[in-house]
Amino acid sequence: MVPDSGDGPIIRLTDVEKTYDSGDNAVYALRGVSLAVEPGEYIAIMGPSGSGKSTMMHILGCLDVPSTGTYHLAGEDVSRLSEDQLADVRNRRIGFVFQQFNLLPSLSACRNVEIPLMYAGVARHERRDLALAALDRVGLADRAEHRPGELSGGQQQRVAVARALVAGPDLILADEPTGNLDSASSADVLGLLAELHSTGRTIVLITHEEEIAATAGRMIRLRDGYASEPLETYR
Repeated sequence: MVPDSGDGPIIRLTDVEKTYDSGDNAVYALRGVSLAVEPGEYIAIMGPSGSGKSTMMHILGCLDVPSTGTYHLAGEDVSRLSEDQLADVRNRRIGFVFQQFNLLPSLSACRNVEIPLMYAGVARHERRDLALAALDRVGLADRAEHRPGELSGGQQQRVAVARALVAGPDLILADEPTGNLDSASSADVLGLLAELHSTGRTIVLITHEEEIAATAGRMIRLRDGYASEPLETYR
């Protein structure tokens, strides 16, 4: 379900810090990050290696929790949930698109797209109908029975986007989605994300490339665990 714009921020980070114990020294990955993202926004989180991008992605994706501070996702405080509770939130609220595609090579495109619905307990016949509709949405209905090895890199990433969409998540989290693609396929996938955004989807794009980040409506820069917004506005 795409949340209504009157529901308040879909993402609200408040004074989030993440530290990792490294012997006698604590390593600060995030330092007091506060951020609000409204439903339907398309933002990019950008920074060089070691800036805190991966940690931010893990927290936004409910793969980890803050050391201090709070994270509300679609109004739900997920800051201190257990691993099982986080897994439930991920399945209900977040669609992931990864750099490595993360498709199962032995399954068809359609069966790969069905996977989130299997975890959600959706009946088999309904899963297939929803998966085919998602593949049609990304222009791959005619490749539904092809396995990943029979698809180009750009087509595999489109399957991954269909999988992210199929359960109707509140948030699409795209982590370096063009990192393994050539320039033509990258433009194709970015165009698809822009199209999804135009229909009201909330998208968070994580990248280290300025040119890729500039395709979003708003950019957040991370450096040494601190977050800031540049003065320029892209749109």
